[in-house]
Amino acid sequence: MSPADFTRPGSLYGAVDLGARKQALDAQARREAAAQESGGVPAPVIDVDDASFATEVVERSMNSLVLLELTVTRAEQARQYSLLLEKLAAENAGRWTLARVDVETSQQIAQVLRVQNVPALYAIFQGQPVAVVPGIATEAQLRDWLSQLLEALAQYLPPAGEAPGAGPQEPPADPEIIEAERAIDAGDLDAATAAYERLLTRSPNNADAKLGLAGLGLIRRTQDVDPAELERRLGDPADIDAQLLAADFELLSGDVDAAFDRLVAVVRRTAGDDRNKARVHLLGLFDTLPAEDPSVARARRNLASALF
Repeated sequence: MSPADFTRPGSLYGAVDLGARKQALDAQARREAAAQESGGVPAPVIDVDDASFATEVVERSMNSLVLLELTVTRAEQARQYSLLLEKLAAENAGRWTLARVDVETSQQIAQVLRVQNVPALYAIFQGQPVAVVPGIATEAQLRDWLSQLLEALAQYLPPAGEAPGAGPQEPPADPEIIEAERAIDAGDLDAATAAYERLLTRSPNNADAKLGLAGLGLIRRTQDVDPAELERRLGDPADIDAQLLAADFELLSGDVDAAFDRLVAVVRRTAGDDRNKARVHLLGLFDTLPAEDPSVARARRNLASALF
């Protein structure tokens, strides 16, 4: 098994918090202090919610492997599964971190990952889901899954017994990216746009800048829209602009396939300028996700079918 064998449903970075990288600096310092107090042994499990997901899971995964458990903590069967995962986490201390999310109280994370059933276990590495164990697996099945996963990622992970961060680190973020994310946190979208554009001028193929600008486009188009008014407008099949905005909102909420399917359907049933407007808008939404995202690939095929 190789890294390419694992599914990559798309970038989580930015889907939850566009300013996460800045927050991660403080989070990293807190984790290092906690590790020193505990003798350098990572905590067996980190409880994560919507607010802390970007720093505790996405950013942590940039330098180490995070296993994300999505569960309902009040369910007895799920609790037994959690205990098994904690046992495996203790055995593998230093190679990966277990992060736990209660989907009853943190629904946004489940929406981003498009989770249908819990408990579920996701492997998160470098900001993306790279493997998943849906449902409840036996201890033997989990050990086999973990063995294959660690083998596939061996060249990127610290050796057994070596704490994450002891090996090669992720290159520091470009100053323009940091400036853009700080501007987003401050609500200054113009400054964020300018920072991303400066980076693209210097590095035209920078993926982070392209994703950032596309995400800012989503924010600009939706920030002043009244959802109730949009819902009313959707009753008019001829209101193409309402369909485009609805797709924007669906993408922001994490319902990626619904957003893409909506616009493909508009392309199928329209012609002329309306069809071209929907097509161009859909292509713009593709830019908000990594090119290898399977939802993008699926939507591109559907778009080609609708056009030809």
